[in-house]
Amino acid sequence: MQGVDIALCEKELRMAKPQDTVLTIGELAEYLKLLKSTLYHLARRGDVPGQKIGRHWRFHKAAIDRWLGQKREQKG
Repeated sequence: MQGVDIALCEKELRMAKPQDTVLTIGELAEYLKLLKSTLYHLARRGDVPGQKIGRHWRFHKAAIDRWLGQKREQKG
């Protein structure tokens, strides 16, 4: 019976945490440890992958992680 309970808990965790999390500008600023004003500037210039929906910026965490990896490879 415990095996079934564990499987259900794991399924609920997967459902609660989508694979492609969408971040607000505040959440992304915290994640990248940047000022929000710096991130707004980068987003307007198109230097960071994101899209504006109405007046609000949204960023896919997976795209940000890929972008960070590419930046690291360019330096190395």
